Amino acid sequence: DFDYTMSGKRIGILTGGGDCPGLNAVIRAVCITAHSYGFTTLGFHDGFEGLYTLDTVELENKNVSDILSLGGTILGTSNIGHFVLPIDLEVIKQAKTNYDKLGLSCLVCIGGDGTMSIAHELSLHGINVVGVPKTIDNDLKSTDQTFGFDSAVHIVTEALDRLHSTASSHHRCMVVEVMGRNAGWIALHSGVAGRANVILLPEVAWNWESVFKVIEETKKTSRYSLVVVAEGAKLPTGSQVMVADKRLGGVGQLVAEAISTHTKAETRAVVLGHIQRGGSPTSYDRLLATKYGTMAAKLACTENYGKMASLRGTEIVAVPITADMKVQRLVDIETDQLVDSARSTGVSFGNEVKL
Repeated sequence: DFDYTMSGKRIGILTGGGDCPGLNAVIRAVCITAHSYGFTTLGFHDGFEGLYTLDTVELENKNVSDILSLGGTILGTSNIGHFVLPIDLEVIKQAKTNYDKLGLSCLVCIGGDGTMSIAHELSLHGINVVGVPKTIDNDLKSTDQTFGFDSAVHIVTEALDRLHSTASSHHRCMVVEVMGRNAGWIALHSGVAGRANVILLPEVAWNWESVFKVIEETKKTSRYSLVVVAEGAKLPTGSQVMVADKRLGGVGQLVAEAISTHTKAETRAVVLGHIQRGGSPTSYDRLLATKYGTMAAKLACTENYGKMASLRGTEIVAVPITADMKVQRLVDIETDQLVDSARSTGVSFGNEVKL
């Protein structure tokens, strides 16, 4: 049997990619659980960059006991730097050298598809890794839900509730652009919860005629409307809208302008942006992050390396970290039950009018 009381064992922890609510809850759970197994924990600042530069901090229970509800990450994070895929071999060698120098037995990597891909690459060069799935986008294939997603949906839903009141007062159409990259999970879940009239997803080929038809109908009934647009939603031409530095963004404004021009409805565009990433995690994300963190610590402490904590139904299980984790989990418009429920309750996905 594995000796859980073995002293001198050390686990590294880092947060990679974009920030989101729940990161600190995971850090807390990993540390407290690992300490109960007789391990020490070392945090790396700014993701994998901290491993490369040896920018570290010892994490004791007194450092993490009060961070469960704290947004962001006490370790900092980064999605740029030396570890952009494909990673230079010399960078990997330096990371392995530092890993050995610090006396680590395992590196717990908290992040999304990019972080898991980097973790997999490091594992091929002698670094023991364990993963925790994080992203507000909810687009990791190897888990039913990532932590951070519920918090983002809650934030967007609350914003939509507020926009209902101002839109109804002025009889306006409000177009709300939300995050999610090429996956429409945030737009779908918040749009249904926030009573949107139209939801435009990256996974759906939509057309202007369907959107305009809904807006014209609402002008005659409720006299206002809400349109939720995922930032990665493709225009009817098949192209995505990008900002200057080639990041997704701007489709909401374009949709709002088209609606205003073609329906004469008074229209406003709202971009929630990084508000969706900030603030305290919801109670659900606190619980999910805690369960993920405790599982990750147990995997690391029992030398069950190369695994990621994953939600399957209501249970947390361990799944292998593989190269294909970078493949995104997308909304299946034909089989998703929430899509069916949305259609049944009058939500348009912009593809009802057949051209």
